[in-house]
Amino acid sequence: MSDSYHDRSSPSRRDFLKTGALGALALGTGGMASTANGRARTDISDVEAPGDAKNVIFLVSDGMSAGTLTMADLHLRRHEGRRSNWLRLYEEGRVRHGLMDMAAANSVVTGSAAGASSWGSGHRVVNETLNMSQDGEKYRTILQIFRDAGRGTGLVTTTRITHATPAGFGINMPARWSEDKIAAQYLEREYDVLMGGGARHFDPDQRGDGQDLYQGFEEKGYTVARSKQDLSYWGHEGTFLGTFYDTHLPYVLDHQNIPAHQQQVPRLPEMTDAALQRLDQNDDGFLLQIEGGRVDHAAHEDDTGGLIYDQIEFDRAIGRVLEFVEGRDDTLVIMTTDHGNANPGINAAGDRYNRSNPMFDRVADFQYTNSWILSELDEHSTYRQIQDRVEEAWQFPIRRDEAELIQDALRGNYQAAYRAKSDPDLLLGAIQANYTSVNWLGGDHTSDYVQLAALGPGSEAIGDFTRNTDLFDLMVESAGVREYASG
Repeated sequence: MSDSYHDRSSPSRRDFLKTGALGALALGTGGMASTANGRARTDISDVEAPGDAKNVIFLVSDGMSAGTLTMADLHLRRHEGRRSNWLRLYEEGRVRHGLMDMAAANSVVTGSAAGASSWGSGHRVVNETLNMSQDGEKYRTILQIFRDAGRGTGLVTTTRITHATPAGFGINMPARWSEDKIAAQYLEREYDVLMGGGARHFDPDQRGDGQDLYQGFEEKGYTVARSKQDLSYWGHEGTFLGTFYDTHLPYVLDHQNIPAHQQQVPRLPEMTDAALQRLDQNDDGFLLQIEGGRVDHAAHEDDTGGLIYDQIEFDRAIGRVLEFVEGRDDTLVIMTTDHGNANPGINAAGDRYNRSNPMFDRVADFQYTNSWILSELDEHSTYRQIQDRVEEAWQFPIRRDEAELIQDALRGNYQAAYRAKSDPDLLLGAIQANYTSVNWLGGDHTSDYVQLAALGPGSEAIGDFTRNTDLFDLMVESAGVREYASG
């Protein structure tokens, strides 16, 4: 067809498909019709009693694909004889739940910074930024709003406290990786409780500018803790900064098998308990974000053991929160994730799939993560050293040809058909799949609509489908702090 014949003012099929998809993305939940009970989509006007949520507890299992939630529940059912707390709430009908669209401003695939910022400020931002527009406008954050309303404020995470998800609730920064600057901004903003890893961003010997942020926090009256013992000594009074590891806290699977970690580093349920005891002393209420951040890291590494045990740890933190809210009607609890990651799942194996169960059950015997395996291997490792290291971690041997593939990857000589899976950690995950029947889409974030569940005052507004930014409005409305949102 010639250009003279084609009407350039009318869209081509390609243009139609492109603009149609983008239009649907822009509409998000707003394009969905309500059902008879008004619950097809989340609608903040459905909050029945604005201001009734004295407290808000926001739980994030970072990078949790649907398969992650499923496998943790199956593992608990098969080896502890119980459901996960998350799915037990579904089974008992105690929560409103549905799916959520977590798109960023520039992509249907979301990073943790943009995901947390959508909740933290009510704006979709470009990936890698924290609560800022492309023009440099700083959006007021949910922690600032609650702080200025006289509420308690807290962040608890298994990542560095300066990492994207906790920072997304209280920090404005053009680049999420500016973690020294994020730590300094925490000092300026004076939130009540900060717990996680990331000591290197507070320590003058490790910061690029040599500033001693620990001293700065102490001068402002904070209790500063660097170990599990320090946390146990804290009387849950005053403001608190706990950084329990130089970088992210160790994976749960490694923690439970390495005595030094057990002595030095508190676990997520323990930190959750301490934060709740402190923040509950605020008569006006509080906002607490709790993140199981290493779920995401295990997914990036295609590490089945790291993933499942950290997801179960996060689920135990949910259990602690449920104990806290038992018998109360003043606390909104939100449970979700910021994006899927690597999309793992148990695959069919054997005649009539009868090998899937016993293969998956091997995960119960794991002693260490794949990250632990690779930490002592390099391009000089022999295939026998690789085999021995893997067997110590997984409690079963791998074949010589599999060890030699890992050897090639460590030397940079391996290339998978899907080139993004050529790194040693993703190759190790693929080899692991031969024995556990758990396989992976890739090693990075996905565009999945994610699980969202809520209970307590305000949860009645949760619909079957939610736009991520709606949760900011839900928290502000349910807690009755709207007047502080534009300060």
